[in-house]
Amino acid sequence: MHSETQLPPRAEEFSELIKKRLEDVRTSGGTRETVTIEWNSQFLHVEVVELPLSSVYYNPWTHRIRAQRSLDPALDRKIDAEPYGDDGQAYLGTLLTALPSDPTRRDPAYESLKAELKEFGQSEPGLVTHHGVLVNGNTRAAALRELGERSIRVGVLPASFTAEDVSAVELALQLRKDNKRDYSYINRLLAMEEQASMGRTPTQIAREFRVQEKTYHQERWILSTIRELIKRSTTAEGAQLRLIDFEFDQEKLKELERLYKKVASAEPDEAELIKEWRLAGILLDFSKTDVRHIDQNFVQQEYLTDTLPPALRNLTGDTAPAEIAIPGLDVTVSAASSRVAEARALNDRIMQAKAARTGTAQISAERKAEMEGILKSAGAAFDAAIDRAGRDARIRKRKQLAPARVVEACANIDQGTDELVKARTSHSLDEESLDEALLQLKASLSRLARQAGRVPGEPGAGVSWLLDAVSKGERP
Repeated sequence: MHSETQLPPRAEEFSELIKKRLEDVRTSGGTRETVTIEWNSQFLHVEVVELPLSSVYYNPWTHRIRAQRSLDPALDRKIDAEPYGDDGQAYLGTLLTALPSDPTRRDPAYESLKAELKEFGQSEPGLVTHHGVLVNGNTRAAALRELGERSIRVGVLPASFTAEDVSAVELALQLRKDNKRDYSYINRLLAMEEQASMGRTPTQIAREFRVQEKTYHQERWILSTIRELIKRSTTAEGAQLRLIDFEFDQEKLKELERLYKKVASAEPDEAELIKEWRLAGILLDFSKTDVRHIDQNFVQQEYLTDTLPPALRNLTGDTAPAEIAIPGLDVTVSAASSRVAEARALNDRIMQAKAARTGTAQISAERKAEMEGILKSAGAAFDAAIDRAGRDARIRKRKQLAPARVVEACANIDQGTDELVKARTSHSLDEESLDEALLQLKASLSRLARQAGRVPGEPGAGVSWLLDAVSKGERP
């Protein structure tokens, strides 16, 4: 869990202001505005008040920009240490205006929101805790501040709400179908993880996110894999990959998870090799269609072995242990095979090189040049291996296409047989149309027989039957 229970400065002072504003609304005699929230599968109506923007804080733990915080690790750590400090709040304000998939750029959706607020004012209230932390409306608050406004309309959550209650309310608001801006992919994974840390079951979380339970487990596997990669990517200078570096890889990671689990049950080492090399291909920015060629055949044919430059081979030095002892137990288990260890070592080099390019750590020019060289040579090696795998796959597909078409035709004939029985039973058979169709079938089989008879070598049982059947059918 995060430090979500930490209160902002002047929390008690703000709480008193809230009480006074709520009392003013209740005693004014006018129409009282409320906003409806979903909490514990119930609908709760909370009253809306107007508060000074100078008194409210951006929510450091909002799911909307949780992953984007990793853009600048130093400022991210500052938010953890002082979530309501000036530097952390300024950083949050910047991220709220940024494009979720690329926080270095301004978000066009934010600019549209800002223009709408300028022209029409605030139409929908935000949501705030009794201590002044925005639960909903963080982006609106950022836009209103840029527009020079001095106040914001917000619904006030009950004073009894815990940090878990606040998180659940924000999640329910975000998952409404009428929400204008969805979580980015990584933020959605983080929200699922947070729900699990609160003790929610996979069934409950899947229902809240409106997905199947198997999809929930897939998303947890993907986030766990990303966290492992971030840890392994740490360089000597402290550079690391960031959560946002995987924002565009949703479909590639989902396809990897499906293939990995399919292969792992029968061939664990092959599954690990596919996982390492596909992740390397993803980090090297290969397209989804290219990465698909990194499959079991890619592993078995060892396409990458022939294309890797000497500097990226034998990175483990053949020192990988055959067995690993489990601490505290008189038990040993088999270590990863040498091929898997080598694949992991190669992927570590690629990850660390990518981290040096994208991270904020201070790295010397010589070291950066070395890392760029790794990315360039690894990219060329994977490109050549994937190209060869793709060409071989196309050849295999062409070889299998004719038999697949015949199998499909058999299925259609079987279905036609069933339909013929039904039509005959109901006395609705069109005999003339059937006769014409069978003559067309005869012509098609004759053409197939001519081509099958030209296949080199001794004909198999199937081809022999076809040649015999057609020749008998053509006798006068």
